[in-house]
Amino acid sequence: MDFQMQYLSFFVIHTDGDESATSSGKRFKHYQTLDEDTYEDSEIQRFLDDEFKRIVKRKVERNPNSAGAPTKIGRFMVEPGYELGSNQNYNLFQRLRDADSKERFIGIADELVRIYMDTSAVRGGAFIIALSKLNTYFDEPFLFLLKCDFEPKIARISDERNLISQVEMAISARSIKSIQYPHMPEEGMLEHWELKIHQASHARYFEDFLKYVSYEKPLPEVMGEQVVEMVHQYIADKWQEDESSERREEENAVEVWAASEKRDLQEWWSQEQVEVAAAALVEQKPDLPFSFKLDSVTIKGLLADFGASIHFAKHNGRYLVVIEGDAFQFDKGMSPVELLQPLDLVDVLPLIGSKQPSDVPNESQSYSQIGENANSDEGVPW
Repeated sequence: MDFQMQYLSFFVIHTDGDESATSSGKRFKHYQTLDEDTYEDSEIQRFLDDEFKRIVKRKVERNPNSAGAPTKIGRFMVEPGYELGSNQNYNLFQRLRDADSKERFIGIADELVRIYMDTSAVRGGAFIIALSKLNTYFDEPFLFLLKCDFEPKIARISDERNLISQVEMAISARSIKSIQYPHMPEEGMLEHWELKIHQASHARYFEDFLKYVSYEKPLPEVMGEQVVEMVHQYIADKWQEDESSERREEENAVEVWAASEKRDLQEWWSQEQVEVAAAALVEQKPDLPFSFKLDSVTIKGLLADFGASIHFAKHNGRYLVVIEGDAFQFDKGMSPVELLQPLDLVDVLPLIGSKQPSDVPNESQSYSQIGENANSDEGVPW
């Protein structure tokens, strides 16, 4: 990727705990703004070297697998009937992209940092605002906002007498938080309604800063809403115009189920109904995750596995999960289970629901059984 830097402004933020912080707890200082020529010969160019390429190439899911995903797509919010220019965050970004002089860029960058300083969780560090063209594809520039928090307890080797010397205001490229505008969904394509935000820490500094940007819901939430909608449609088809108390009870049960964080197996639908509904979701997202617990055992897989290699069943009043596959694999935590000669399923089924904790062999019985097997024709193979 061929980047051509237009302007880069470097600010340093001090907050509570920094010696340079004011009585109000935080302040910032503009150190320098570089243009194309001064940037190419600077240390900051070597520090950021491949960072801009990394930001642009960083993969992002429109609907991430969790709300805490470090990289997200943000979309500028507008009232119905209004254009993109009515969004305050967009207007500030666009003014920076349209800056036609170094002085103009510095003034707007200063305004942006002042807005950022009003966020509740701002921390000390370097704040970098850069405007750079990606000549490979576009003539219009990308805007990058980078935040590098101060690294604590950083030292450099000094001499034989002092051993080390403390480094003040150290920053690292390892944990840079970034905003890229506009978002490039595919190479050579720009989406001016969207930006890409990356912040690996739990504190959502940039999300607080961008008050007029919304983010897509995480995938589990989106799929969950679709499942609830499927259930409501099923009830509507089942009851048609019937507004009986039984229908209201069923609808209330759905609301309680949907609002619960920990849910039991409901046993409302047949195997075929569940497989049809699951297939509709898998068609949208083939690698849709699927996890559950049966008592204390957690199982993780893909929704596509349900009905294919993961099966639910009941036997002797107990729930069963049957997982089929070609081979077992054990990693850490070696156990005697790895030595097992598995029983036939038909031999296991009579045991379901019949064993009590008192039936588990004690230590002496276990060793005795191993000894008996070792002397039999069907024992261990050595």
